[in-house]
This record gives sequence, structure tokens and C-alpha cells, in this order.
Amino acid sequence: MDNCVLTGRETLGIEFGSTRIKAVLTDEKCTPVASGSYTWENRFVDGVWTYDLQDAWTGLRAAYSELNSECVAKLGGPIKSLASIGFSGMMHGYLPFDKDDNLLTPFRTWRNTITAQASEKLSSLFDFNIPQRWSVAHLYQAVLNNEEHIDKIDFITTLAGYIHWQLTGKKVVGIGEASGMFPIDSSACDYDLHMMNEFQQLPEIKAHFSDVRSIFPDVLLAGQDAGTLTEEGARLLDESGNLQPGCILCPPEGDAGTGMVATDSISPRTGNISAGTSIFSMIVLEHSLSKVHEEIDVVTTPVGSPVAMVHCNNCCTDLDYWANMFAQLIQKAGASLTKPQLYDLLYNSALEGSADCDGIVSCNYYSGEPVSHIADGRPTVVRSVESKLNLGDFMRSQIYSAIATLRIGMDILAEENVAIDSLMGHGGLFKTEFVGQKLMAAAMKAPVSVMSTAGEGGAWGAALLANYAAYGNGRTLAEYLDTVVFADSERTTVQPDDSDADGFDAYLEKYKKLLSIQNIAAENI
Repeated sequence: MDNCVLTGRETLGIEFGSTRIKAVLTDEKCTPVASGSYTWENRFVDGVWTYDLQDAWTGLRAAYSELNSECVAKLGGPIKSLASIGFSGMMHGYLPFDKDDNLLTPFRTWRNTITAQASEKLSSLFDFNIPQRWSVAHLYQAVLNNEEHIDKIDFITTLAGYIHWQLTGKKVVGIGEASGMFPIDSSACDYDLHMMNEFQQLPEIKAHFSDVRSIFPDVLLAGQDAGTLTEEGARLLDESGNLQPGCILCPPEGDAGTGMVATDSISPRTGNISAGTSIFSMIVLEHSLSKVHEEIDVVTTPVGSPVAMVHCNNCCTDLDYWANMFAQLIQKAGASLTKPQLYDLLYNSALEGSADCDGIVSCNYYSGEPVSHIADGRPTVVRSVESKLNLGDFMRSQIYSAIATLRIGMDILAEENVAIDSLMGHGGLFKTEFVGQKLMAAAMKAPVSVMSTAGEGGAWGAALLANYAAYGNGRTLAEYLDTVVFADSERTTVQPDDSDADGFDAYLEKYKKLLSIQNIAAENI
């Protein structure tokens, strides 16, 4: 096709999210021009939350194919060449490989709460919080469990790191992604050498690894050379054979890092909240925290600046199940609504509810929740006999529940006098205009801003990092974002409403008391 407007200077961002693999193509000005996606789900197999890696490849190709079809329809032809590619994925987890590149165990994801012993021992050893999700916690727990695959390990990585490796041959991760594998020394922009040495000296580690550092991927900063797309990698991505090899790839980043980039939140006193299957906040720190908090992860931006992260395993999963049930009712009534229409209807009904949900309290724990010290979750709804149980109060309770645990963690940062000038929201919770912002602002007691890209932050953020790798021209990432990407960006900001804030506080007190039911339910149901 001679009418194709693609130039080969476009950049591609792909994110492996918890429920969707999303691909976004941007032009040189970082404007999205095409997209594609694939829905996938984690599985609970033999007590472990996992994804089949074959599903990752199926989803990657499907998302890229859909994006390519959109290019043909809207831009006159398929993608033949690219300037750069960036991958993002769910942080943390455990993917161990042997010297022949065979996966030794099924992928253990961030959602698992099976590494409590390792997490506790390493946190004490390092005097640094090592959450159960982190790769080193999974590795050490496997050692403590005497799992037979340990002596075969040649390399461990993350999901984004794995995909990048297969497409380039490079065993690397971005520093933000690396900070969810092992603690980072921000001054050296690498794994913390002192802590790595302490880890190596543990007798049980020495018994299996002569150089444990060597099994971790190398650490790169945003903009650094992370390899090029190989011939084999091009075919893995594009089964049509149109895509040519040779374009550069930026360091693969975690969803936290790409979220920070997509919301222009990489400078001190800025922060963002990602709300989808999980929910987490990222606040770029001006100073170190006064002590270790097991509820707070200390990770980094894609350029290595320290960040306080409150990561909660549970956000919209249970809410989505309720939405699906309401969709079934609508279908049985002979009506039909699109998914966006259904969510808009349900979310907007929450604004009709009482500020404190009139005694309806929901717990959204589809899995365990380390922030509130719950090992195994059970979604729960409790109400007082005086509650009216209407749709507005019920839906407000569901949304409050999705953000309640995050607030518990953010209260710890408030006690640490962490200053926040702005909070940017992104992810599925913010897709319905105004509602997620309004209720999040009430919960955080701070203004919450959203950009038009709020629903697609991760894939677009990966595309921005790819764009920066291709066209940064010596500028810092902050300069590039401020002058190129967000110079003329439109955003909406919602201030916290006092009545909503008071209502959320009242709800939160009941929510905290409800959590005691979780352990009883897990033991008996």
C-alpha cells in the first residue's frame, strides 16, 4: 500500500497487565495513533497464583495483530519498521530458568502471599522492607523450602524482563523494575552491593550459589542501550513477517515505573495512584523514611530516584465480579449495555449514596493482603440492620473498599511527614469521568488529577520510555516529559469534599474492624 502514513519513526509500548495485554503505537510527538489488546487471567494452581507463559505469547501476538489491523484500517498499511519498543509488566514475581533457558517452575506472580518466612528473615537481615511479592523473597523462600529446582537456576527475571530477553537476547531490566527484585542503591544505580553481599553470606545461599548476583538481570536506567530487536524477536512479535528487526528497545520496566512516566510523576513531592486489579501509590521522596515499615516498599523511578510505594494486592477484582452479576441481570431482562456503559451507570450511582455508605461495609480481598496483614482473602459484604441497602450505598461501599487499604498505607507516609504536591490517577478505576477522582480525593484528603490517558497509563508509559530512548537527545527524563510530552497536556483536578472525606473516615473505621472476619472466613470457608 503506497498510501501508508507510517514513517518507521513510530514507537511501540506494550504492557502485560493483570487482566489485559495492551499495545500502543505513538508518533514522534508521543501521540497514540493505534492500539490493540488481549484479555487474559491469572490462575490459581496448586496454591500458587500464576500465568501460563504461552498465554503471554498468545496475548502479545494478538494485541500486536489487533494494533496492526488498526494501522491498516486507519493509516493505510501495516507496521514495517519502528524506531523503538518498550515493554512493561507486572512487577515482582519469580521466573527462574536453567542454563538451557528452560523455565524451572510456573511463573509465581506478585499476587502470592507464600513467602512470609523469607520476607521476614530478609527484612531483618537488611533492615529494609522486603515484601512477599519481591523476586528475592520468592528465591529465598524456594531455598528455605529446599525446592529441587534451586540448584538448576542460572537466571531469574520478571515478566517484562523475560519478554525483553526473548526479543533481544539481553538479560536486563530497568532500574524501577529491578527495585522490585532486590533493594537498589540509588547512588550507584544498581543493586545494593552491601545487601547483596549479606545475602550471599547466608549459609543456605552459599550452599547453592557461588555468586548469587550473577543470576539477577543487569540494571539499566531509562534511555540506556537495552539491545535491539533480533530477527527471531521480530517473528515472535509479528507473525505476519512485516516487521523488520533492528530497532532499539528501552530497558523493560515495571508497571509502577511506566505509571510514573505516564503521569509525569518522577520528580520529588509528586505521586501517582494506579488503580486496577491491584492498587498502589508511588510517592517520589525528598528524604529517607525514618524507619522500616513493612507496609511500605522503597523502590525507584526509571532513573533511580527513591520512591515510597504502598502496594495493595486487591482493588477492582471483586468490584468487577459484582459488575458482571449486574450485567447478567440486565441481560436476563432483555436489555443490553456495553461494558463502559455498565460501569458508568454503576460508578455514577455511587455518587447517589450516603457519604459513609449507610452502614454497608465491603471487603474486597480476593487474595491475601500484606498491608493489612491478611494471609488469605475472602470477599465480604456486611451491613447493619438499619442499612437501606440501595444501589448507591452498595456501589460507594465497593469503591471505598477498593481504596481503603491504600489509605491505611498512606496514613503511614503522613506520619513520616512525606510531602505530596500532587497526585495523578490512572488505571481502570478512573475511566468513568469524575467518580473515581472524587472518591479517591476524599480518601486521600488531597486533590487528584487525571489526564485523558488515565485508562491506558502502562502501555502508553512504556511507549514514552521507548520514545525517550529514541529521541531523548541527551535530555533528562524529567526534562523530556515536561518539554515534549506534557507541555500542553490537559488534565482535570478534583479537590476533596469535606463531607465525602468525613464519610470515608467513618467507613474506614468500620472497614478496619471488618478485617478480623477475614481470618475466620479463610479458616472456615
